[in-house]
Amino acid sequence: MSTITVYTKPQCDPCNATKIFLDRKKVNYRIIDVTEDPDAYRFITDELGYRQTPVVYADENHHFSGFQIDALNKLAAA
Repeated sequence: MSTITVYTKPQCDPCNATKIFLDRKKVNYRIIDVTEDPDAYRFITDELGYRQTPVVYADENHHFSGFQIDALNKLAAA
């Protein structure tokens, strides 16, 4: 699986929970703030179809939106 990217925005509790979870599981990931990156915002909304953050993106077949503990556990175990 490729590098995990977490698309976030400021003052987003589910975003913070996702980052805390990944940190505790020692998963490497990068953060992109969609309020500062219009291309990233277009990617998660237009290409992926999501309307809320966080969006966790591992690859074109593995991505989801929101704080989803089961999906995060699967990523951490991969």
